[in-house]
Amino acid sequence: MGRYRKILVAVDGSETSLHALKESFKLAMNEGSWITVVSVVPSYSGDLDTVAIGNIMATMRKPCEDALFKAQKLAEQERATIKTVCEEGETYERIIDLAEAENFDLIVMGRRGLRRLERVLVGSVTAKVIGYSHIDVLVIPKNTEVGWNRILLTTDGSKYSEAAARKAIDFTKSYRGELKVISVVDVPSELYAESPKTVEDLISKAKVYVEDVKKKAGAAGIKTETFVREGEAYQKITDLAREQNVNTIVIGSHGRTGLKRLLMGSVAEKVIGYTPCPVLVVKS
Repeated sequence: MGRYRKILVAVDGSETSLHALKESFKLAMNEGSWITVVSVVPSYSGDLDTVAIGNIMATMRKPCEDALFKAQKLAEQERATIKTVCEEGETYERIIDLAEAENFDLIVMGRRGLRRLERVLVGSVTAKVIGYSHIDVLVIPKNTEVGWNRILLTTDGSKYSEAAARKAIDFTKSYRGELKVISVVDVPSELYAESPKTVEDLISKAKVYVEDVKKKAGAAGIKTETFVREGEAYQKITDLAREQNVNTIVIGSHGRTGLKRLLMGSVAEKVIGYTPCPVLVVKS
C-alpha cells in the first residue's frame, strides 16, 4: 500500500467527473492517500480596465465554484476528506502544474460515455494531461468501478512497459489479485503474405515479453495468465478485458514524446476510448 499518497482529482461538475471522484475515495482509503480536487476556469482575455471586471470574473469562476461545491457535498456524503482548489488558465496545464508543484503521485480523471465515432478521440484535456504529465494518470469511464482483483497489463517489451509491469505486479500482490498479461502483434495484413518469417519473429518476441512478466510476477507469488494476440492492438486489449472481466487495465506511456501519437489515435488513447473498465497509464 502507499503507492499513491497524494491524489489529484480533476472535476468539471459533470456526472462523469464526480463519478471518478467517488471512485477515487475507494483508492484513497486503501492506499491511505490525501485527495485534492481541482477545477479550472479559463483566463480572462478581455479589457482588464473594464468597470464590470469584478462581475465578469465572478461569472467566469462560478462553474469552477459550483463544481467544487458538488465535490465537497459528495465527499461529505461519502465521509471523505478533501481539499479543493480553483485554478485559472489552460485546463491541462493547470492540472499538470499543480500536480507537479505539490508532488502528487496520481492524477484521476473521468471519461464520458462516448458515441462510437467519438471514441477515437478521448478528449483534448485528458489526452494532453496524459501526454505531458510525468505523473501516473487513472482514467475512470462512467459507470465503471476501480478494482485491483483482476488486472490486465499490456506489454510491448519497452522500458515504459517495464514500469507499468512493476506497478501492476505491486498492485496485484497487495490486493491478492490475479494478473493477466497481453502482448499484441499488430502488423499490416500484407506483411503476412510478403514476409511471414517477420510475423513469426514478432510473435516469438511477444511471447518472450509476456513470459518475462509472468516470471517476475511468479517470483512475487502472483497467479498470472499470459496472452499473445494478433490484430488491432486496442481492440484485442479491450476485448480481452471484457472476456476476463478485468477490473483495471495497466498500460505504459511513452512520456512527453508520446503526445503526438496519443493525439493521433495511439493504442493508449484508443484503449481508453473503448475500455470497459478504468485504465491506469503509468509514466516511466
